[in-house]
Amino acid sequence: MVEHLVNRFEGGRSSLTSRVLKASPPTILGAGYLTLIILGASILKLPLSTTRPVTWLEALFTATSAVTVTGLGVVDTGTRFTTFGQTVIALLIQAGGLGFMTFSVLTILSIGKRIGVRHQLLALEAFNQTSLNKIREVARAVVYFALTVESIAFVLLTLIWSDEMDWHQAAFHAFFYTVSAFNNAGFGLSADNLSAYVGNVPVNLIITSLIIIGGIGFGVLMDLWQTRGWKRLQPYTKLMIGATVIINLSAWLLIWLFERHNGGTIANLPLAGQLTAAWFQAVTPRTAGFNTLPVESLTDSTALLMIVLMFIGGGSMSTAGGIKLGTFIVMFMTTYAFLNRSDDVTMMRRSVQRNVVMKAFSVSVISMMLVIVGTMALSALENAPLLDILFEVVSALSTVGLSRALTTELSTAGECLIMVLMFVGRLGPLTAAYVIATPKKRRVRYPSVDIQVG
Repeated sequence: MVEHLVNRFEGGRSSLTSRVLKASPPTILGAGYLTLIILGASILKLPLSTTRPVTWLEALFTATSAVTVTGLGVVDTGTRFTTFGQTVIALLIQAGGLGFMTFSVLTILSIGKRIGVRHQLLALEAFNQTSLNKIREVARAVVYFALTVESIAFVLLTLIWSDEMDWHQAAFHAFFYTVSAFNNAGFGLSADNLSAYVGNVPVNLIITSLIIIGGIGFGVLMDLWQTRGWKRLQPYTKLMIGATVIINLSAWLLIWLFERHNGGTIANLPLAGQLTAAWFQAVTPRTAGFNTLPVESLTDSTALLMIVLMFIGGGSMSTAGGIKLGTFIVMFMTTYAFLNRSDDVTMMRRSVQRNVVMKAFSVSVISMMLVIVGTMALSALENAPLLDILFEVVSALSTVGLSRALTTELSTAGECLIMVLMFVGRLGPLTAAYVIATPKKRRVRYPSVDIQVG
């Protein structure tokens, strides 16, 4: 009897292992993030993690927001969680930002095992790469860049904050904000986030630098590290740097113009303070979630601009969310090529492959559909202005973390909806679609048909 039960158990375990190994890379990727979220929520629910008890939903929401590097919160991180709990949140942010596949690949490499084909495919999905030969290089570079940049910022912020608090507290604040900023999470230890430093130039520059470096993409950072001279950089690197500069500077100017007469934000600040605050709010929507100004007091023009910035997001293979800047560029250049009656989409004297164009449009369309469905659903659940609801949905889906004071007012159903959007946003709209229904290539080719568009 015992032998029979053992055999059944072994058979069931083998069957489960077989099913796991046969699962698609996006499915395994999603399961990994989900496991991390559940583990994090369980730890945050412990009395050791909180100053006063939190509900399971609050713990789950916080863990989801941390692992998806979003930053939305239904409880105040600085007062509801102990130092241990805040450390757990920071570690969840780091794991979610760099990706659990980075650690998995490095673990396999450290024990000298060969990465199998299925693990390679999973790593490709996580790193958004097409070459198997780059997995090891990318995995090492991700951790190297992250720890190096975070260490430098940690030291600088510790020195700055040691003037207003003791060394231990300054060091912990520096650690938490460095991890949160580099991973584009937006979690803060104060209820008003970084509003106390609205005119502090060093803090603003360090935090925004972390956001930009963490969100531009590790592929770009690797190329910058390995290549000396602008002319020798890869076209993609030049494109991402140029587009990042243009978008950030344009957003900086527009936000200053929109807010310069707004008494609820920057009107009462000196010109230097206005420019500093406008710069910070121009950078943070892509996709960090920090704020030095009350987001709910921003003009509608600024709010709409920030929605666009959140939707675009940062670079591929980065800690940022959104549809990704590369996707936006491909969409823009495809439209430009069509208007110029060109058969090819070209950038930096290079042609863009057809499958890349299709992927860019697919990601954008799926993301827009999710925004529309999410906005309609949240509108039905919550009694709030449409702009606030749209802002919340895009912020969650793009894993930004900014809110017009709506997150803490959400109903239970609303919180669950936002958690789903954060998870889908971190997993990636296209990857999430693959999880639901993995597309299969058809060998049959059908006759073409003319469809009226435009």
